[in-house]
Amino acid sequence: MSPFNQTMILAAGLGTRMRPLTNDKPKALVKVCGKPLMQYGMDALRRFGITHYIVNAHYKKEVLLDYLSTLNGVNIHASIEETILETGGGILKALPLVGEAPFIAVNCDSLWLDDATPLLEKLTAAWNPATMDALLVLYPRETMVGNTEAGDFFQNAAGQLERRGTASYAPYVYMGVQILHPRLFANAPAGAFSLNILYNQSIAAGRLYGVVHEGTWFHISTPHDVAVTEQILCKKT
Repeated sequence: MSPFNQTMILAAGLGTRMRPLTNDKPKALVKVCGKPLMQYGMDALRRFGITHYIVNAHYKKEVLLDYLSTLNGVNIHASIEETILETGGGILKALPLVGEAPFIAVNCDSLWLDDATPLLEKLTAAWNPATMDALLVLYPRETMVGNTEAGDFFQNAAGQLERRGTASYAPYVYMGVQILHPRLFANAPAGAFSLNILYNQSIAAGRLYGVVHEGTWFHISTPHDVAVTEQILCKKT
């Protein structure tokens, strides 16, 4: 059973790189092996014991809200963005729904397969609110399916993260799954902004940490990524 009461799913993006699959629907509802992309993460969260979800919505929000209304056995609150607020601004707007406790946040397009220890168990076991403002799930760039990434972070022996900076490559890519403490947003700017602004502040304070996923992760940003993922995943599901 999860020690966390709820999660936030980031589903407000425009899905520009996923067109034409997103011409009539948000990226969250693009199907992979016959199942909406966001449902993979929601199913993993539900298996972990989380039944309360906050979902932000902007692009094709009516389509997304219609889909969410069909889901049974879960409690969903929508955070509607009339203008898109990006990752940081979207979470900041939803914080009144989240409350004051740390929470799990999942990008709607993060699709992973667990290894022997479920990812969410490993993530929550590594969380330490005394030393961390954010704990990000990382994936080794060398083992990415269809790897085209230069990598996002270096990680020291204590688990703290540093940016790739001017290096050609960094060993880890951020997977779009994390635990955040609301205090991370104490000095956040107003309006639309990227979570990267707050990550950088947390790095400077030595409070941004990572945990490495050892299962499989599919980075899905384009129709080509969907096709590559389905060649692998549909054989396993």
